Amino acid sequence: MAVELQQYKSEVKPDWCPGCGDFAVLTALTKALQVLQLPPWQVLIVSGIGCSSNLPGFLATYGFHGIHGRALPVATGAKLANPEITVIASGGDGDGYGIGAGHFVHTMRRNLDITYVVMNNEIYGLTTGQASPTSEREHKTKSTPQGVIENPINPLALAIAAGATFVARGFSGDMKTLTDITVRGIKHKGFSLLDVMSPCVTYNKINTYDWFRQRVYVAEKEGHNPKDLHAAFAKAMEWPNLDMKRDRIPTGVIYEAEGYPTYEDLEPAYGHGPPLKQKLGIDNPDEILKEFY
Repeated sequence: MAVELQQYKSEVKPDWCPGCGDFAVLTALTKALQVLQLPPWQVLIVSGIGCSSNLPGFLATYGFHGIHGRALPVATGAKLANPEITVIASGGDGDGYGIGAGHFVHTMRRNLDITYVVMNNEIYGLTTGQASPTSEREHKTKSTPQGVIENPINPLALAIAAGATFVARGFSGDMKTLTDITVRGIKHKGFSLLDVMSPCVTYNKINTYDWFRQRVYVAEKEGHNPKDLHAAFAKAMEWPNLDMKRDRIPTGVIYEAEGYPTYEDLEPAYGHGPPLKQKLGIDNPDEILKEFY
């Protein structure tokens, strides 16, 4: 029996600012789950802290709202305990590329079969407008009144270099492409990064919908081959870049590698099935528990 779109929606209504790009991410994710016909009870969405990290509460899947920057460790633990479920992590640029950057790199190099959706608005939204790891140089914010002096992190290039096997960029103003990369990212076997340009209409008055619409283009429509590693890295380096060139921003699937084993494929413990379903091998657990009394 087909799963209808409404079955993925929870009774909790999104409370983001009107016009926030995260609404489009939620819609694309809901549509993708329905396209893939994944039953809500076989999907887990894990988040950290931030405006975007409220997302699990708006869906009728399993959800876990963790702490700042720690979505991927929780998602990793859930996936390793039961690799049969679909695990999706969600968060923002501060959550994932700032305090969570270390977890980001190591989860990618392990190539766990997890999809990570990052709502990148180039600002700290929940804490009211400070510079984030993806804020562009010279951007004046509450924490950088004279302008950011650091170079922004390049999530796509970092992901490719660290070992992610699916890397894509979406834009909240292009629902078709955003839904497409979400479907493809979840289907992909291995670590998938979906970096979504999700404008913050309240605190980022520079990187607006209009600003992006003048610059974004779908790379594959211009002949880009995401299976070519060197071409993918070059495409990822188009923006952001050290030269501060901001004329064109590639979206869509940037890199897609097939045939690489996931962490779960290589872990010997799974030879006996998912750990969640394995017996503990303990005849009398009460005796062991007494040691901790």
